[in-house]
Amino acid sequence: MRPSNALDAFKKSDRRNAGIIVTLVGFHLAALAALLNFHWWDIAVAGALYWVAMSWGIGMCYHRLLTHRGFKTSKAFEYFLAVCGTLALEGGPISWVATHRVHHQFADKEGDPHTPNDGRWWSHAGWVMTGNANHCDTQLMKRFCPDLASDRFYLLLNTYHWAPTVILGLVLLAFGGWSMVLWGLGVRVVLGWHGTWFVNSATHMWGSRRFPTHDDSRNSFWVALLTFGEGWHNNHHAHPVSARHGLAWYELDLTWVQIRCFEILGLIRDPYVPHWRCS
Repeated sequence: MRPSNALDAFKKSDRRNAGIIVTLVGFHLAALAALLNFHWWDIAVAGALYWVAMSWGIGMCYHRLLTHRGFKTSKAFEYFLAVCGTLALEGGPISWVATHRVHHQFADKEGDPHTPNDGRWWSHAGWVMTGNANHCDTQLMKRFCPDLASDRFYLLLNTYHWAPTVILGLVLLAFGGWSMVLWGLGVRVVLGWHGTWFVNSATHMWGSRRFPTHDDSRNSFWVALLTFGEGWHNNHHAHPVSARHGLAWYELDLTWVQIRCFEILGLIRDPYVPHWRCS
């Protein structure tokens, strides 16, 4: 049943979503099964896909480009990056962007989809497993993303966001057998899920605060390492539009490094960086 108010889709709920729980459990079991039979090539493929899905797809596209418009690029390259984002299996671009925009609007207050104030486990994964899975409802979520909802490509990709992963799975099966599928999908997707979830949970509980933001965001070096720079979360909440999250020289932000490389290659232009220097 669709909520009468779109924001109700993000309210804490105790009703478990069986379909999502089965999917999460299945992928975690697949990740465990991968440990029983693997080759180094399987690990290399999983690592490369993790980079593409989490850095190019989630960090660079879903987050810094589509949610906050921290840089500009061509539609062709933007669409390519968006498809990379679907490989993380974190939902389509409209759903992901809608959830994150609501998070910024109500960060660590009532209405935040995944604040630790509602519970540590809730902020990490509990919020994904409950409710009506309205975050997968294109018609509902597009209310928060009129910019993306006006684009037919994103409407289609949000509805069929699972399709690129299915195609990828068939390719992995053809070239590397089931061990490559278990690593390239099972292990890689599960690590990506927890990486993103740690940004929602850990970086709102533990770490340092450089900026006095009106939320509980923290900078976490280990979450940044796991997510290619997304762990510098206090920096991000202080400067949401910034394409660079690691603002100090010692804050490794590999997604920003790639943005600069793509800028040099002419694929990206006008990345925004705040006028701030670490003292």
